Amino acid sequence: MKLIGENLNIVSKKYGPALKERNAGLVQELAIAQTKAGMDYLDINIGPARKDGNKFMEWVVTTVQAVTDVPLSLDTTNPIAMEAGLKAYRGKTLINSISLERMETELPFVLKYNSDFVALLWGRDGLPRDANERGAIAAELLYNANEKGISNDRIWFDPIVTPAVNIASNHVKHCLDFLSMLPDIAPGARSIVGLSNVSNGAPNNLRPYLNRTLLMMLMKIQPPFRDFGCPGQGIDRHRPRQ
Repeated sequence: MKLIGENLNIVSKKYGPALKERNAGLVQELAIAQTKAGMDYLDINIGPARKDGNKFMEWVVTTVQAVTDVPLSLDTTNPIAMEAGLKAYRGKTLINSISLERMETELPFVLKYNSDFVALLWGRDGLPRDANERGAIAAELLYNANEKGISNDRIWFDPIVTPAVNIASNHVKHCLDFLSMLPDIAPGARSIVGLSNVSNGAPNNLRPYLNRTLLMMLMKIQPPFRDFGCPGQGIDRHRPRQ
């Protein structure tokens, strides 16, 4: 199991302003704290970054890698910003993420920059309805990646965990069902989930219990290697992944 620290996020109330204002000290302070907390990857999420996204991503990557050797996960829907981050980073990154709509543009980055990538199971019509629809999206992403020479072990499938406290609560089961199917769909591939997504909207005192319950359920699924993204310096709060 690997942990991905996700507090370097443009929508964070505390660290979002630090990113927008190019506050290198606060950004580096968080990167160091997440490194000390045992994160295996640090996620840098700059969102759509429509204005000067390439310069923004390059600045964040350069700022973070100056104080930590932990691999980076680059998170943006702007392909120009994504490539700028990949160019700036000295090492192997995780592209977070590539969906059906972006695969033609961004799958070539995987080989060009020696990266792994998160295959986001978001369909052309939105959130897939069940495990079978997730399987169909996974198969299409897998086929296109393999056609470009990308091996299964470089793909991290994200089935999209949804909150358990709203009308989409049944999707937690669909995610688990899909992950049980994954070894047959894509032998050797990895999986990744947003662990604390399951507790979004729940009272703060209950969130750790929901997160831990989902974690235990995930740990029963084969294959045994699962990767989890965790904000809050990696403790009990945000994403598993593999």
